[in-house]
Amino acid sequence: MASGKPKKKNPRLASGRKRVRQDVKINAANTSLRSKYRTAVKNVEKAVVAGDKAKATELFAKMQAVVDTVADKGIFHKNKAARDKSRLSTKVKALAAIAA
Repeated sequence: MASGKPKKKNPRLASGRKRVRQDVKINAANTSLRSKYRTAVKNVEKAVVAGDKAKATELFAKMQAVVDTVADKGIFHKNKAARDKSRLSTKVKALAAIAA
């Protein structure tokens, strides 16, 4: 038996072939946005763990814009975006309270 992924059939209709081409481009764009989202969240978390209040606050502001953009495009659900922002906001505020 052959191992690995099953071979995909090539679409016969022109519209199907076009759809495959579009899917490749859309998938690449979505992957890029998903990566940008995760990186932004990760950077804020690293700053919080390091205890750097100024950097965490700055990165959090940038992260909010990225998260909102990705949620608006439907890459991640808007509730997930809101949940991530809320949790990170709490961590950044706690960091500010400790520093004060």
